[in-house]
Amino acid sequence: MVIDTWKIKDKKPVQIQNNQKLEENKRFMYRVYSWMFLGLIVSGFTAYVVASEPTLYKFVVSKLGFYSIMTIGILIIVILKIFLNRINANLVGFLFLLYCFTVGLLTSMIFLIFTIESIGKVFFLSASMFGIASAYGYMTNRDLTAAGNILRMGFLGIVISFLINIILGSPVADYAISIAAVAVFTGFTSYYTQRIKSHNIIGNEGTPEDQKEAVFGALLLYLAFLNMFVNLLKIFGKRRS
Repeated sequence: MVIDTWKIKDKKPVQIQNNQKLEENKRFMYRVYSWMFLGLIVSGFTAYVVASEPTLYKFVVSKLGFYSIMTIGILIIVILKIFLNRINANLVGFLFLLYCFTVGLLTSMIFLIFTIESIGKVFFLSASMFGIASAYGYMTNRDLTAAGNILRMGFLGIVISFLINIILGSPVADYAISIAAVAVFTGFTSYYTQRIKSHNIIGNEGTPEDQKEAVFGALLLYLAFLNMFVNLLKIFGKRRS
């Protein structure tokens, strides 16, 4: 019996390479989720503190405060989107946390509109849905690129519907928009997770580029989770009497 030793030797390096890729992807996604979790802590803590301080809250809900904070947030997103490859990795991390801080300022009102108990329950529901959707995006072998295009069209439809409903002021339409938004951003969670994982450069671990990739991935998942949470809160949140 003749054994084809070439085939046997060929499998071993491939197996090692696949294991290395798997382990490095796991560590990379761990860094992505860690940055995202840190961002949520910054936002949640900021929102709670502002809601507890009437002076700070009055500034945030004033026209000057609200639009100034919103403008800063938009500028940060634009900077990260356009100049990600040109700026320092530590600055990228700082800008991400600064953005989370601005979100915390703007979302502080939820503590005055909804009960703490309902906020906690909806947060747990959001985290559960996010976890399932993200796990699917990480583990599935199905290419979600086409789904991403559909989700973008769905998001555009939600934005247009939201703007129209500002004029109409329909509670039913607002409820329907929130349901659609939850569905779309749940889908985005799976899509972004797969995209972040596939864009990880094997062998780049520990470099400034790796840190920037992790932070930007955290930003995408942070935005998906935030929109899921806010819209689920509009659907299931219990308002203060």
